[in-house]
Amino acid sequence: MSTVSGRVPLAAEVRATGRATATARIDSIDVVRGIIIVIMALDHVRDFFGDFAARPTDLSTTTAALFFTRWITHICAPVFFLLTGTGAYLTLARMSRGVLSRFLLTRGLWLLILELVVMRFALQFNLDYHVTIITVLWALGWSMIVLAALLWLPLWAIAAFGALLVLGHNAFDTPGMARQVSPLVTLLHQPGVLYHSGHSVVVVSYVLIPWIGVTALGYVLGAAYRADEVWRRRLLLQLGIALVVGFVLLRLLNVYGDPARWSVQRTPLWTLMSFLNTTKYPPSLLFLMMTLGPALLLLRRFDGGVAPLMRPALIIGRVPLFFYVLHFFLIHLLAVLVSWLRYGEVAETFESPDLAHFPFSAPPGWNVGLPAIYAIWLLVVVTLLPLCRWYALLKRRRHDWWLSYL
Repeated sequence: MSTVSGRVPLAAEVRATGRATATARIDSIDVVRGIIIVIMALDHVRDFFGDFAARPTDLSTTTAALFFTRWITHICAPVFFLLTGTGAYLTLARMSRGVLSRFLLTRGLWLLILELVVMRFALQFNLDYHVTIITVLWALGWSMIVLAALLWLPLWAIAAFGALLVLGHNAFDTPGMARQVSPLVTLLHQPGVLYHSGHSVVVVSYVLIPWIGVTALGYVLGAAYRADEVWRRRLLLQLGIALVVGFVLLRLLNVYGDPARWSVQRTPLWTLMSFLNTTKYPPSLLFLMMTLGPALLLLRRFDGGVAPLMRPALIIGRVPLFFYVLHFFLIHLLAVLVSWLRYGEVAETFESPDLAHFPFSAPPGWNVGLPAIYAIWLLVVVTLLPLCRWYALLKRRRHDWWLSYL
């Protein structure tokens, strides 16, 4: 999620050129962020209430419904990182470069703490640290820290840096990459076990190189929101279409951009699933093209205004980190409740002794099925919406420094 807010003036204050100063939020960015974070919650509900042993993108064992339930959520992480960079650029309208650099540095450090302490507890409801999986806030935090240094460079240099990381990191993939790699490689490029002992294991799932690249490109994209609105909309449309078409063409070639090749399957639907089944860990070039293309088209779709129907997404998109933190606690609490109602005990929902029991030790027959997962997802979103509205109004009324960190 983007944790730096972009701002522009109220509609009545926007000049005829489409350029703007920084006094009110950009609704198109907030609504896209809100849509994405709501979709993201579906995947996390599935993590807690689905089959813990299932592999939704393994075509040999998955179902079409499970595959596409997982696939639709792929768009979430790339948009979070992209809009983090975009928001950082827009914040320059109300902060000096030096102040913004310090802000990104401290915000990044805060996200690292949030990932390793608060979110770990939300996921597992224990403090034993037998299992720690490093995920999105870790990579977001480091992306902000790197961006704090990058923003002193000219835009073209930041764009070149981001493009190099996104376009080039798959060149370091090798077939059957060794399981034993250095800790630095694990942090930067190859997800895997960072640390393992008899007592605890630390696994990195969000490596840094590609995500830092996406954040840098998002920062450059922010410049479009300081330009003429007609030009910006044309740019978003052209870039979105180019990425979608580029994804299809490069994927058809099946030679670069993703370590997993697609192949013809037993039916056209399963062949399509193989074609779409790109690699998220780490996010391949094709994965990022497949997700960021539609994201740019969504930004173009809402650039001219947001319909009242999308107001819930707009509200959530204004407080993304608040929603992110709370929804994990709520989902896990619901899992505790369901365990008590179904099995009469809750002890296992606080236990995660190894990777096979992450985020907790699910009892036999735990999987509630996809229809129930979708119902729980809607319950989570509806429950959190009033809290998000309250917090968004609080941030609008007050300007305490700590409010910018949640």
